[in-house]
Amino acid sequence: MKIVKVTYTTKAEYVEQNKGNIKNVMTDLQKVNHPGINYNACLSSDNKTFIHTAFFNSDDDQKILNELPSFKNFQEQLKASGLEVPPKQELLTLIGVSKEVFN
Repeated sequence: MKIVKVTYTTKAEYVEQNKGNIKNVMTDLQKVNHPGINYNACLSSDNKTFIHTAFFNSDDDQKILNELPSFKNFQEQLKASGLEVPPKQELLTLIGVSKEVFN
């Protein structure tokens, strides 16, 4: 299993566009319904810092996300938006869960 956490801060005027782009990615992931991807995005209390956490059962599962047109569009627009704080990626190790991430 691979767990990736990405945190970044957008400019205030880009928040709504970013939320819309994330919703498009989530809609596509729901359509694909791939069992090896569990993807979450949250907005911090400052209302402009986003935290994305992705659980992948394998590297191939991560490729499915990375190749989605909506995900590519999300990344391109985010990069072009002029972020306040650039993305910081961390690889995490799972210690425990209350529910199985992958059945």
